Formats: sequence, structure tokens, C-alpha cells
Amino acid sequence: MSKHPLVAAADDLRKQLRGLKFPAPVAYIYNPLEYAWDRHCDYLKNFGSGAKKVLFLGMNPGPYGMAQTGVPFGEIPHVRDWMGISGPVEKPNPEHPKRPVSGFACERSEVSGRRLWGLFAELFGSAEAFFENHFVANFCPLVWMKDTGANITPDKLPRDCMEPVEKACHRHLARIVETLQPEKLIGVGAFAEKQLATVKTDEHQLGKILHPSPASPAANRDFAGTATRQLKELKVL
Repeated sequence: MSKHPLVAAADDLRKQLRGLKFPAPVAYIYNPLEYAWDRHCDYLKNFGSGAKKVLFLGMNPGPYGMAQTGVPFGEIPHVRDWMGISGPVEKPNPEHPKRPVSGFACERSEVSGRRLWGLFAELFGSAEAFFENHFVANFCPLVWMKDTGANITPDKLPRDCMEPVEKACHRHLARIVETLQPEKLIGVGAFAEKQLATVKTDEHQLGKILHPSPASPAANRDFAGTATRQLKELKVL
């Protein structure tokens, strides 16, 4: 039986990212496509089949979301209870003592994921209703950390060492777009919108919504209200 096209694309991506080296201050790198591969495949197979009208794109995993579950913005209650995905997750190697991966036993909340999936649950009801015409992916699956355990976002890393990462991630993104045939490409935040612009054709509408990060004052004020208004302007709702 042939492999699911998104699973095949993700498998190629994780192989291309293996063994890459990054200079200080990067001390640890997690790739949930390795240690949470089975759960990531559950997400792709359950919700990534058929054409979609809208592709949402995030940046890279959060420590208590995709880093734990293998699902983009994967805050545990939403992944487990709303999407119906759960099961064993292995450990990254090496693992930072301050950033343990305990999979679905993790008790911390991924605020960005809680806000994003919470909004979609509120607007669409069931996961099946949302995923019928929409899909959420991340541009890059890697998590970079300092020796303190502090997160390093991809935009803070030197250009030369990010070049092979971006090349592999752009190829992967192009395959997602080719597979899902979306009409609208929507970045969750400006960084993701910029990546989507590289695969946009005349057939696509490009846009963005507010990133739900707690580091964003606007998201802390009223993420749901702002994002809902933006989705209406983009004619997603």
C-alpha cells in the first residue's frame, strides 16, 4: 500500500534534517517528527486527506504543544479530547533536564495551542467539521534551546546554518500545498505568512492572522476576537 502523501513528505523532511549542526547558543535540538512520529502520523492520516480550502501555517513547535504531542500547536487537551489523538511518545535524545518530554502526561499548557485550537473548536464545533476544509501545519518541526532551556526561535539563528533547514522546510511546504490544493494560504503570524509567500501562485489567496503567543500583547488582549475578525476579512468564515 502506498504511503499517505503527507506522511511520505514528513518522512523525507525528518531525514533531511537529521545530523544538522548549529552553533552556540544552541545546546539542544528536539525534532518531534522523530520521537513523536507515530502521533504526528495519526494527525496527518486522520485529518490530512483530500483537498482543503484553507491551509494555516505556524512557525515551529512550542515546548508544551507539538514538542509533547507531535501535533502542530498541539496543546494536550485539544489533541486528546477534541481530535481524539493520544498514545505513547518517546524521548528526544539528548533531553534537556529542564524541558522534559512526557508526551500526553505533560501537565503544562501550551497557551498558543489552547488559544488557536480553542478558537477553531468554538467556531466549527467538532474537529471533523474544521478539518473537512482546513488544515494546520508548521513550517519547521525543530525546537532549538539554549543550555538554560530557553527557547530559540528560527528567526534568531544565523542565516548560513539555517539555509539547509529552510531549503528542506520550503520543499516540504510545497509538497503540502501540492497535496492539499488549498485556495487560501494563511500564516499564523508574520513569519509563517512570509514562508507561504514562497509557494504562493496566482491561484492562491495569501493572508495572516494574529499569532496566539502569550509573548504578543495583542494576543493577550483579545486573540479570539481579533483572529475571528481577520478570518471574516479573509472570507474563511
